Amino acid sequence: MKQENALFDDVLKAAPEDFLRSWLSEAEQSGESASLAKTATHDAREVMSSLQEALRADADLTRFDDAAWGRTRAVLSELSQSRAAQGASAGETSYFVLAIKKPLFAGLREALAASPQRAFDALWAASTLIDRMAQWTATTYQRSREDVIQRQQQELLELSTPVVKLWEGVLAVPMIGTLDSSRTQLVMEALLTRIVETGSELAIIDITGVPTVDTLVAQHLLKTVTAIRLMGADCIISGIRPQIAQTIVHLGIDLQGITTKATLADALQIAMKKAGFVVTRAAA
Repeated sequence: MKQENALFDDVLKAAPEDFLRSWLSEAEQSGESASLAKTATHDAREVMSSLQEALRADADLTRFDDAAWGRTRAVLSELSQSRAAQGASAGETSYFVLAIKKPLFAGLREALAASPQRAFDALWAASTLIDRMAQWTATTYQRSREDVIQRQQQELLELSTPVVKLWEGVLAVPMIGTLDSSRTQLVMEALLTRIVETGSELAIIDITGVPTVDTLVAQHLLKTVTAIRLMGADCIISGIRPQIAQTIVHLGIDLQGITTKATLADALQIAMKKAGFVVTRAAA
């Protein structure tokens, strides 16, 4: 075993329970929640165990990305993901790992009290290693949070594009917010699927909730209309406000052949007429 690896391993195994208590005591300074404190001891033991395994395998202290540190990286990743799920911040998670410096430095200082130069080299190596461990933890935490955010965004997109059956043979999609390529794809897939399932021949795309219409939004709408027609159904676009109408004219967007209405009510009236339904007011 390399000299520095053996030295670090000796510090970790000399008094493991004292080492663990000192680490956890320092970690508590971050003010972590009670739920995190419950798992802190288990997390610390796992990290210590993985560290000792890597040190005894003569892992290079300067190359934390080497295969020898694989288990340590896996333990830190699991710790980071677990704490992210419990609501811990990236700072709290990184501080938990950095807190190991206190007992490790104390042990190295005591072991190398008679050799200041060796003590400095060992402390520098230990500091670099722990910093890289904390950096790995923070990176994994960030990836976990990004995965959660992306999943939530996808779920919100799916929820924000419902396909509603207004009447027999008539479907509607109320659009709210900005219409981009990914959202257009979701709308198209959901709407075409519902057309097939219900056998509907008319679809209303309501853009009342779309704040602005530019060339890109218009292209997305035209693609959706084209796809609907290829399925043998017709399409009506409702929610054409005065500002949107002016914008469409100024941009030179051609909506010829597409029925447009100012309100969803007007579009529904046209759709029902095309479907052959007649609505009459009941006598008083």
